[in-house]
Amino acid sequence: MQSGDPRRELGERIAGEIALSSDPGATLRKWRTDFDVSQTRLAEQLEVSASVISDYERGRRESPGIGVVRRVVYGLLDIDEGRGGQYIRQYARLVSAGFESDVVLDLREYATPLPMSEFYEAIGGEELVAGPPTISGHTVIDSIEAIRRLTSEEFYRLFGQSTSRALVFTNVTRGESPLVAMRVVTPTPNAVVLHGLSADELWEHAPAMARLDGFSLGVVETPLPEMLERLAEL
Repeated sequence: MQSGDPRRELGERIAGEIALSSDPGATLRKWRTDFDVSQTRLAEQLEVSASVISDYERGRRESPGIGVVRRVVYGLLDIDEGRGGQYIRQYARLVSAGFESDVVLDLREYATPLPMSEFYEAIGGEELVAGPPTISGHTVIDSIEAIRRLTSEEFYRLFGQSTSRALVFTNVTRGESPLVAMRVVTPTPNAVVLHGLSADELWEHAPAMARLDGFSLGVVETPLPEMLERLAEL
């Protein structure tokens, strides 16, 4: 494979994390679930029983050697490629944008502008404050990791190629931090969507702040893996 191949780079990252982890089984489980692969499906790919995968993940077997780690990694990547390569492509987008995949969970530009109503319908969200009628991309962000690790310049790069996009913040409680952050970002995105909240749980000042800055504000309770799958289909 050529240098810069996202599959190879992602495989090296996963293998390195598992091999160097103080709890290799937990790290293996983390990557398997990130790829949305069941123990049974991974076991079928590796031609072993599901109990073997379970034993490694729960630490009931000796820590996997590099040969086992390599087989597991190749198995996950092969399964992903067989499904269309969603997670490999996602990793490639994040690397090209300069972000770690545990801060920015997805970043994508659309071929043509997407009506805001179709975006909310696609993810199973609810628009609480109307804003611009279209978006040209989306970024899904872990709000806690973004606050902890991103500089102001890096935060602006969350917009990707255009501010005509939806910023979807996960790992929020009431939405104060993302909405306050929007007050210092110029220009603001077309939409801010808070994941894991209902309208009743939203910070009471959030709608007024969205109206003041002129962006669409929404909430979505669709489980994160399902939401990411739906976004991949846009």
